[in-house]
Amino acid sequence: MAVVDRDGAIDGDARWDFFVSYTQADRSWAEWISWKLEEDGYRVLVQAWDLVPGTNWVFGMQEGVTRSERTLAVLSTAYTKSVYGSAEWQAAWRADPTGARRKLLVARVEDCDRPGMLGQVVSFDLFGLAQDDARDELLKAAKLAVTGARAKPSTEPPFPPAATTTSPAPAPPGTGLRPEPAPRSAASHPAGPIQIGTVSAPGGTAIGVNHGRVIQRSDGERPSPRNDGQAG
Repeated sequence: MAVVDRDGAIDGDARWDFFVSYTQADRSWAEWISWKLEEDGYRVLVQAWDLVPGTNWVFGMQEGVTRSERTLAVLSTAYTKSVYGSAEWQAAWRADPTGARRKLLVARVEDCDRPGMLGQVVSFDLFGLAQDDARDELLKAAKLAVTGARAKPSTEPPFPPAATTTSPAPAPPGTGLRPEPAPRSAASHPAGPIQIGTVSAPGGTAIGVNHGRVIQRSDGERPSPRNDGQAG
């Protein structure tokens, strides 16, 4: 907890685990976050509780970003437009640009964009959750940041279900699409011309071939007339 001397300055020996950076529009979120963190044993500096009347606000913010182990930014659309909020999270980012020390935590309290370099920091969401679930997400993020641990689960993940194949959807009505006709067998239609000319054939000599039909004559007989209009 911050200690304030008679001159309104924060005791230089005080250290905090988290400095909660927020804008006044999100004060209720900042206080709820701070309460849950302190309830779990963390030391927190938050403007609403520690920078009371008579203290030096600018000096308090400076102490927050420089003497706290980590800064937790309460991110909303209003926060992205705050000059002081930007200065606070950027100070934490400059102290740890690679994120190796996890000095900057970003908790989104509404569905909003993360501008500039803030978009490169992995955040976690508190909005849209039940209170107990939001508390669990907050404390999980805080623990991972403080311990430097991984987010590996304690139990084996379930085996993924087997992929299922689905039949293609039928064509929507009115599209004019029709099923492909079944291929016809060779016996269902005559074959194309095989040969034109005189060839040997049983019982005589073939003088013409049309779609596989052999027109033949016996010796001394005239060929039967063609009725399909094609040359022999």
